[in-house]
Amino acid sequence: MRIRIVDAFTDRPFAGNPAGVLLLDAFPEDDWLQKVALEVNHAETAFAHRLPEGGEADWALRWFTPATEVAMCGHATLATAHVLRTTGAHEGPVRFATRSGVLIASPAGDGAITLDFPTAPLTAVDVPDGVARALGAEPRTAYDTGANVGDLVVELADEQTVRGLAPDHKALAAYSTRGIIATARAEDPSRGYDFVSRGFFPNVGIDEDPVTGSAHTALAPYWSERLGRPDLTGLQASARSGLVRTGLRGDRTLLTGHAVTVIEGDLLF
Repeated sequence: MRIRIVDAFTDRPFAGNPAGVLLLDAFPEDDWLQKVALEVNHAETAFAHRLPEGGEADWALRWFTPATEVAMCGHATLATAHVLRTTGAHEGPVRFATRSGVLIASPAGDGAITLDFPTAPLTAVDVPDGVARALGAEPRTAYDTGANVGDLVVELADEQTVRGLAPDHKALAAYSTRGIIATARAEDPSRGYDFVSRGFFPNVGIDEDPVTGSAHTALAPYWSERLGRPDLTGLQASARSGLVRTGLRGDRTLLTGHAVTVIEGDLLF
């Protein structure tokens, strides 16, 4: 079967967040899916198969990190929609049946793809003892993001603090179900982004994720409230870096980005 590596939330190769994508006839045993994800060894590998016509979704979609299956993944969904479009396997908007409900990916003429995801519910919480020490910076605020995302969002003093983080990943694992999203207002919005973030997810085997679409379902409502605008652009300031355009639409968040296929080959086993 064909396997592809796609860089998501970027319009150039070797940037953004790489994801493995496999289009299947049906889902094999979970053990096989997990072994493939470990072999690919990127933050996520997406597995999809076509569903019968006439249902609420067009394709079934699952996501695995090298360590576990996850309930939601933005960049691997974008990567899968990109593969469906570029291979001709599906034309127009595609509806994915997932553990987080039906998620829609809509292509645009310029090559961008917009994902329609549920907005994460934000609940203000006290900054847990030890988070500042594990991150290496003192959070201003902390918010729980609910079951689908499973992260703790913390706002830091400024963009340079976010960029300069060198956290203790093992220590961070104690403070959320999935991980920690550190964020701050952009130092200079004229550079093309409104806020920055970094995402650390040791509980699912990812010390730092290059660009996390699902995290932006929490970052979008957080920064839209503070900046007074529903449509924003976030920069995830990892070593690879990537831009996510967000559109807050009540209980739904739109995530827009590009993707590039960088590797295509045969999976032999």
